[in-house]
Amino acid sequence: MLKTVISFPKSLFFISLVFLVCSCASRKDVVYFQDTGDFETLVNNTSFVTKFKVDDLVSIHVSSLNPEASAPFNLFRGEAEGGFRAEQVDYLVDQAGEIDFPVIGKLKIEGLSPDELRVLLRDRLSEYLKDPIINIRLRNFTVTVLGAVNVPGTYPVNGEQVTILEALGFAGDLTIRGRRDNVLVIRDFNGTKVYTRVDLTSKDMIKSPVYYLTQNDVVYVELNSSGIKETSLDARANLYVSIISVLITATAIFLTRN
Repeated sequence: MLKTVISFPKSLFFISLVFLVCSCASRKDVVYFQDTGDFETLVNNTSFVTKFKVDDLVSIHVSSLNPEASAPFNLFRGEAEGGFRAEQVDYLVDQAGEIDFPVIGKLKIEGLSPDELRVLLRDRLSEYLKDPIINIRLRNFTVTVLGAVNVPGTYPVNGEQVTILEALGFAGDLTIRGRRDNVLVIRDFNGTKVYTRVDLTSKDMIKSPVYYLTQNDVVYVELNSSGIKETSLDARANLYVSIISVLITATAIFLTRN
């Protein structure tokens, strides 16, 4: 029994030593934009504009110099009470890519940008209002960041643009075990999933079609080789500790009974 007890800490020491040696990450594994030079100027020619998709929630508010004339083009839930305005109703883009707009009726907005929708509405409202002011906002612009990041989760986007770097910033950046050269972006186009890989260690990543994210994109960061080894070592260490603990307990019970 004494021999078994003495070998227990030795086993743990050996496992810890192997863990430390094998889990070290190199500069190549963790540094972004490794191929950029000093004072190098990078021009991003990638054009990106947010487009409406099926199931989007869109806020549209119409105003003009004549509030009574523009009132029928705004939907509200409930009635104003105690000086508070009633809650404005958002528009859901249906499976046909349309919204049901007051007075005007069905409008096909799938594939349009906010600016394009604004132009369309101004044209359709011209017979009712003079110089209408139209405010449009996408209400469900969120991105989800999963995997080897510090704070995985789903994050709202306040504006109309967000880059993959900003999304990773929302999630507290990659952990030291996150693989930076093979980040996966999953994008949905009306039920069709598109998978695109991004290399964050290269300056050319800004040319990627997923550098700018769209609503409901999912960013997944997989473990690098060090992280995989660490996970494997953790599992083995836990197994070894469990086996040794069982052996010690069984030996103690045996000696007590005898």
